[in-house]
This record gives sequence, structure tokens and C-alpha cells, in this order.
Amino acid sequence: MPPDPTIRQLRYFAMLAQTGHYRRAAERLGITQPSLSLQIAGLEETLGLRLVERGRGGAVLTPAGREVLERAARILDQVAALGDIAARLRTGMAGTIRLGATATLGPYILPNVARRLHDRFPDLRLFIHEAAPRRLFDDLLAGRHDLILTQLPVASDRLRVERLFREPMNLVVARSHPFAGRGRVTDADLAGQTVLTLSSAFALHAQIEALCHELGANLRQDYEGTSLDALRQMAAMGMGLAFLPALYVRSEITGRGDDVAVLQFRQDRFTRSIGLAWRTGSGDEASYRRMAELVREVAADDFRGLVVPER
Repeated sequence: MPPDPTIRQLRYFAMLAQTGHYRRAAERLGITQPSLSLQIAGLEETLGLRLVERGRGGAVLTPAGREVLERAARILDQVAALGDIAARLRTGMAGTIRLGATATLGPYILPNVARRLHDRFPDLRLFIHEAAPRRLFDDLLAGRHDLILTQLPVASDRLRVERLFREPMNLVVARSHPFAGRGRVTDADLAGQTVLTLSSAFALHAQIEALCHELGANLRQDYEGTSLDALRQMAAMGMGLAFLPALYVRSEITGRGDDVAVLQFRQDRFTRSIGLAWRTGSGDEASYRRMAELVREVAADDFRGLVVPER
């Protein structure tokens, strides 16, 4: 029976693929070029495949090499994750956590979370990646994220979800809009009004769409925002009303600009729910629950009176 490829062979092969050059790969790995060549040749012999074409331009992967690289990258990710889990099991919170976050939420709460994590767990490395919820969900299931911070609901029997807090949605209108002089608006006020929303890639879209259907408001379909800033700018230009999360309003509007008027709606009881989700059976549930508790703590301490912690 032929020997299995070694982790070292896969790591060296991945570095060669990344640099496209034997000398540069060897320098980054801290080894000699002949040693690298020997490991790559050993991997090719073990697999019975030619993985690399060597020419004047450097190292070019063969079609078989590209297939092997894709699987090698997944294996190396899992090996790194194994080390991270072992470190967290030994020390409580250490190693690396890859956190995905929706762009409508992450910038407004995660800096506070990251500071508190660093103070309490200096050996923990937190990598944050922002994307739309659908992309976050796919990346979580594919193992590219360890957990995600996103708007709920998240429906999948492959995931565990911890509810964290509820965040009010504030209504914003152009300064020239008839509502601008009011402190609040009612359900009846919104009948027939044009309401802006993010694209359907965001969970917020479905929530605003349902509200418009309930109140008889008109959801603007010909132009959907790609960010909260875009929605705010569209509202400021009089293109429609917009519901913006309270954390965004506090960070980007309150005391910082007068392009829109911020109004109360339903006494701040129109909210979105925020939670953490991770894969069932991930093997590190204790750390993720500890992370959920810390986010609730940040919500309660740093944003008291603005959001409502949940369990």
C-alpha cells in the first residue's frame, strides 16, 4: 500500500502554488530550494500524478495539480482548525476564530466586541470578514467561517443559533419631507408612502417587504440599496423613506449630519433580531457560547437603552 501524503508535502505544495516559483516558495518556507523540490517530487510520486510544470516562468500547476491544490487547501485549513480548537480547550479562549458578519451590523458593534475579547483573551486571534447574509450562510456551511453574526432567522438543521439582542429600526426621511418635523410616525402615516430597501441578498429586505405589505406602503423595486449608506443617501435625496438599524443611526447620523431626519416608529418596537450561528457538531461549542455571552455583555453595557439583549 503506497504511503499517504504528509502535511509537510501539502503545505510546501500550497506555498509553491501561491508563489508560482520554487526559489520564492523555498525562501518563505525557510528551506533550501532542493529540499522543496524533493518534497514536491515525493508528493507527485505518492499520488502517481504530475502536479507541477517547471519552466522559465516558474512553476505552473497541471490540471491534476489544480485539483489536488483545492483539496490540499481544505486539509490544511482543517489541520489549522484542529490546532486552534486544542488551544482553546487548553486555555479557554485562544487560537483563531474566523467570524463572518453582515455589513449592516459588524462595523457598529464588532469593534467593541474585539476590544473586549483582546483584553480578556490576548491569545485569541479574531479574523472578521463582512459579506451579505446569504454569502455568510454559504461560507459558514462550507467551513470558511467558524461562526457568523447576522440577522435572524437562520433556518438550517446543520446550524446552532444563539439569540443575542433586538435592535430597533429607525425611520429616516429627507429634511424636505412633510414628516421631517415630526418626532414619530404611525402605521397609518406610511400607507401609500414609497419605502426604500436593501437588495434581496440581505435579510432586512424581506422584513421591510413584509412591513410594506402590512401597511399598504410601496416598496421601491427599481432601485435597491447595496449598503446602509446608500439607503441613507437615497432617502436624503427624497427618493423614499428608509428604515435604518439603530446602531447605524447612532454611529453615522446622530450628531454627525443633518441630511436626514430620524423618526420613531412603533415606539421602537419594530426591531430586527441578531444572533450568532455555527455548525452543529463543530466541536468548539463552549467557546462559541462564551463568545455569544460576551456580545450580549457588550450590547448591555455599551449600547444600554439602544438595543435589548436576548437569550
